[in-house]
Amino acid sequence: MSSRRIAFLGLGVMGFPMAAHLLKAGHEVTVYNRTASKAAQWVERHGGKSAPTPAVAAKGQDIVFACVGNDDDLRQVTIGQDGAFSAMSEGAIFVDHTTASADVARELAAAASGLGLGFVDAPVSGGQAGAENGVLTIMCGGSEADYAATEPVMAVYARSVRRLGPVGSGQLTKMVNQICIAGLVQALSEGVAFAQKAGLDVEAVLDVISKGAAGSWQMENRGKTMNAGKFDFGFAVDWMRKDLGICLAEARNNGAQLPVTSLVDQFYADVQAMGGNRWDTSSLVARLKRS
Repeated sequence: MSSRRIAFLGLGVMGFPMAAHLLKAGHEVTVYNRTASKAAQWVERHGGKSAPTPAVAAKGQDIVFACVGNDDDLRQVTIGQDGAFSAMSEGAIFVDHTTASADVARELAAAASGLGLGFVDAPVSGGQAGAENGVLTIMCGGSEADYAATEPVMAVYARSVRRLGPVGSGQLTKMVNQICIAGLVQALSEGVAFAQKAGLDVEAVLDVISKGAAGSWQMENRGKTMNAGKFDFGFAVDWMRKDLGICLAEARNNGAQLPVTSLVDQFYADVQAMGGNRWDTSSLVARLKRS
């Protein structure tokens, strides 16, 4: 794969390692972060360059990636003051790894198209560990041409990259992902709490049932820490509630019924009320222990 000129906007727990993988793959990488010291830290650790604004970072780049917090953050780095779109060259492509709404993906894709830019919505799954180890799953929406041009670049930090349809399809697929995770984590929490109440050896129980139909990524990676009451890592409850809010809003628009997702969202609100805003999503079990 030939070297590409790349900007990466947003150096949180996901973006920081993802941008590093791009540099290690031989691409020319310029980074931007709202907190400039984080960008300086990235350059000090990995090399590359940093820029003071999204526009400066995006100027002259072939592809501009972003991984920020929410819809409003995404608008700010694209069409806000000193946003990337104002400086990108015609034919350049913007790839958004933020978990955001399908509506904002379509909105920004239309704005990009009017400027002669490509746009791919490409939310990711796999968490911080997946980003650090380069084994993320990436769900994409966009034109076949834009996807084909960016897929080999995204592949440097992914185990699986797939186009699901036009712009917005990536975000809709990520919603399905979060809906499924919410139900799995609640069921696992109930199972762990039940095993504890029953006086069972919880780790032994998880070891045996993980080999059968109940097995899942959540069980393999979060079962033991749930049992130990350790939640100071992983995907934060605040982020999950943001994501589930997007899912529930989309369901209101398309008529889908999400009774379990709605209930689990309220359970996460209970965890927040317990002070668990930054706990890992597996902290749902703490709510059961308290009640």
